[in-house]
Amino acid sequence: MEFLQHLLNTGISTISDVLPIAGIIFGFQLLVLRQNIPNLKSVLVGFVYVLIGLTLFLVGLEEALFPLGKLMAQQLTDPEFIRSTVHAVGDSLQWSDYKWIYLFAAAIGFATTIAEPSLIAVAIKAHQVSAGAITVWGLRTAVAIGVAVGIALGTFRIITGTPLHYYIIAGYIIVLIQTLYAPRSIIALAYDSGGVTTSTVTVPLVAALGLGLASTIPGRSPLLDGFGLIAFASLFPIMSVMGYAQLGEWRLRRMNNARNDNDSEDSE
Repeated sequence: MEFLQHLLNTGISTISDVLPIAGIIFGFQLLVLRQNIPNLKSVLVGFVYVLIGLTLFLVGLEEALFPLGKLMAQQLTDPEFIRSTVHAVGDSLQWSDYKWIYLFAAAIGFATTIAEPSLIAVAIKAHQVSAGAITVWGLRTAVAIGVAVGIALGTFRIITGTPLHYYIIAGYIIVLIQTLYAPRSIIALAYDSGGVTTSTVTVPLVAALGLGLASTIPGRSPLLDGFGLIAFASLFPIMSVMGYAQLGEWRLRRMNNARNDNDSEDSE
């Protein structure tokens, strides 16, 4: 009974969130453009599917993924577990003793990003607009690698207690330098790729991981140290996508140079 009540409340909340979006779309279509909505029946059925899907998805996150992420963080940072893996003696643990946390953070960052619906939508559109030059899986993998590296580095920051702004400032300096040399066609997409990672799948698990770490590691504050992982998840995909484009451009230039060399040798 309690679960059904929670499902009902989530459904009502989802409807209240989605209705303004529908109101804006229908309002502009009918009042500004003054045109009928094509395939009205299909559109309405689609909105119902969206409401049902979002409701079930949010309930699943709250009931399963969010608690599981927090539990995994607590178990992996348990001093007894760490000592059993590194054979540490005494009460003090070094940042290098938390290797399983870094691996888990990278794995969960990669997996959640690959499954992120908003990233899939952007990757499909980028593939269509670029006439296949940007592959769906290539973009998704590049973004996922960036998130994996960012989340792993973010957990290192929580464990060591170093200030967040050092990482963010250094990261955006690298992004600005990459922007000067990256292909112009990828820059806007790279910046958008950093935004789409902070969506329905990634945020709950990453937030749970950060709060779980800060709550378990001695000397860390959940409020001061538990947040910030999402910033890493937004920043590092920008680097990885531009790096992916720069690597592809370098490989293409190298192939063209090799082809030109072969042509010159044949002409001689």
